[in-house]
Amino acid sequence: MNFTRCRHLKQITQKCFSSVPVQVRTRTQLLLSRASAHPEPGKSWHSTHVLLGDKNIILMGAPGAGKTTVGRILGHKLGCCVIDVDDDILEKTWNMSASEKLQDVGHERFLEEEGKAVLNLNASGSVISLSRSNPMHDASMWHLKKNGIVVYLDVPLVDIISRLKSMKIGRIVGQDSGRSMRDLLRHQRLYYKKWFDTRVFCESGAPAEEVADKVLEAVRRYQDVDSETFISTRHVCLKDQDKKFPPKYFSEAVIEGLASDGGLFVPEKEFPKLSSGEWKSLIGATYIERAQILLERCIHPADIPATKLGEMIETAYGDNFACSRIAPVRHLSGNQFILELFYGPTGSFQDLSLQLMPHIFAYCIPSSCNYVLLVATSGDTGSAVLNGFSHLNENDKQRIAVVTFFPENGVSEFQKAQIVGSQRENGWAIGVRSDFDFCQAAVKQIFNDSDFTGFLIVEYGTILSSANSINWARLLPQVVYHASAYLDLVSQGFISFGSPVDVCIPTGNFGNVLAAVYAKMMGIPIRKFICASNQNHALTDFIKTGHYDLRDRKIAQTFSPSIDILKPANLERHLYLMANKDGQLMAELFSQLESQLHFQVERMLVEKLQEDLVADWCSEGECLEAISTTYNTSGYILDPHTAVAKVVADRTQDKSCPVIISSIAHYSKFAPAVMQALKIDELNQASSSQLYLLGSYNALPPPHEALLERMKQEGKVDYQVCAADVGVLKSHVEKLIQNRFLRQSE
Repeated sequence: MNFTRCRHLKQITQKCFSSVPVQVRTRTQLLLSRASAHPEPGKSWHSTHVLLGDKNIILMGAPGAGKTTVGRILGHKLGCCVIDVDDDILEKTWNMSASEKLQDVGHERFLEEEGKAVLNLNASGSVISLSRSNPMHDASMWHLKKNGIVVYLDVPLVDIISRLKSMKIGRIVGQDSGRSMRDLLRHQRLYYKKWFDTRVFCESGAPAEEVADKVLEAVRRYQDVDSETFISTRHVCLKDQDKKFPPKYFSEAVIEGLASDGGLFVPEKEFPKLSSGEWKSLIGATYIERAQILLERCIHPADIPATKLGEMIETAYGDNFACSRIAPVRHLSGNQFILELFYGPTGSFQDLSLQLMPHIFAYCIPSSCNYVLLVATSGDTGSAVLNGFSHLNENDKQRIAVVTFFPENGVSEFQKAQIVGSQRENGWAIGVRSDFDFCQAAVKQIFNDSDFTGFLIVEYGTILSSANSINWARLLPQVVYHASAYLDLVSQGFISFGSPVDVCIPTGNFGNVLAAVYAKMMGIPIRKFICASNQNHALTDFIKTGHYDLRDRKIAQTFSPSIDILKPANLERHLYLMANKDGQLMAELFSQLESQLHFQVERMLVEKLQEDLVADWCSEGECLEAISTTYNTSGYILDPHTAVAKVVADRTQDKSCPVIISSIAHYSKFAPAVMQALKIDELNQASSSQLYLLGSYNALPPPHEALLERMKQEGKVDYQVCAADVGVLKSHVEKLIQNRFLRQSE
């Protein structure tokens, strides 16, 4: 029995000097139960196949999903018993078909009697094909799950309806309720999503043999709880080093945020890749459905069970977004498209991650510890993280708090009002008299100060973590919207699947670009990643020359403050990937950047970077001109960050394929710059008045109602301002923790 995973989960809580908490203990028991195989007496169906051990594979899905056919193929491949609930249990119990029974007793009685029949089923090491309505009976499903791995055969709805038309299917449970077949199948999906342990996404037209192989692959992954680990970008493959910095699991990477050696966590294996058929089957899916499929592939169910992850995704993207499509793509002109990432509650792309990340974080952490997340923001992240963590349930808010550091004079007035106005009982904002790079470096220094972090643990039972894009749980959800944008272009008929696109992204901390790189690794055909900078273009210069030089550079305040960054943290993750995962090189380069403010990479690495990475920058005048020209020609208002990307896309894109420009914020957040570009005179109005004035222009995209409502409600809010001194930041952190959490030593 392999107890490695269980040991690592327990080690998370050792810092808190307490026993394994309820949540971690539950997941540990799950892992132990997967590793054990002690058959119970009296079972009528039995197999000893090595993959299954004592467990059953339970196939679940809609009528016509292929459960019976796939089950038979699996039984042949595994040499084990195959049980079809309809044929082998129900018909033999009732001496009539399920369809006849349904007609005889009606919907409610049918479900009750079907559930009783399944409760009498005892099997081990078998393949069980459920009826279409088994998941509607809770007690029988709990009975089956105790000794089984429930595999959901998720077949696109259009395929199911097509199959049912060609099959001689009797009545379906619920069919007499007046619902259409499509609505009935959608309703039944709610039950399937409630029970599955692992999902097999069945691409359109996939043969049963192929689906069976995918089931085996999914079961192997589910059983192998140690298969997906994370290492630091500065990991060196030496025995002593491996002992000092062992691989982490997803949960640990999320909790710790930053690796203890100063590097960033990355998956030890390659990103999972979807086949073209699987991608095509997602073309008609909603954003939530796409997110569920992709994130399930990237997060092992031992860390977050698939059904729980689905609940988090539905909560994050349910009623919080002003657009039902979450991150829609709009045709701008010619071959240019805008990916609108600003429909979340704070009007910026960070909402796409930070409405989900808090729920992931709360699930992963031990229940016996307090956590404080330190966040450095160049503008929009601050309000997004405070808003996201304010939506946790009351119990989680009691043990999780957020401290946001922002450059006091380095964000727009609207952004500052948003940040400080988003403070809640578990979230605080602190202005720092410096720039974003100092804030980010200070947060990393605080993490790496073992004396300080140890003191917080001992004195307050509080552990520090991060919600910046250095945290994997913050970065990962961004992959979804890049993939979704491509699928939307296919759905709208602008391209056929497989045709390449370019993406152009206003580039600050490099996380947005990196997420697009990961989307390509998962199978989205992105050709070029165009990085758009403003006057703070150290990254552009590096991509062009291979020399990262911060000597004699200071951050310039621009119309696009969210990308006023000279040291993008996620560049390290991309360089690590391009340098064939050379952790020692990353440690050397970024150590040199800290000590000498520059580094140079070899020509071969520069050429590899430039294969699919393009970079340029935009002046302030060009930014305003792009806002003005775009509005005059298309009636669309760009925010200054999107305008930077538009200028760079116009300059660098060769027009041989479409380019998707990421619009990372709603223009109303930067009303003064937009009004200056559009030559609107009323620049001295209050922020709320500026928003309403811009809203009266009847332009696209429409006004952001959530921002208008928030500005109307919020008055002047107090917040703290401190000097650019790491010691001062530490004292603020300790004081806030002291006020929030009781002293453990008292």
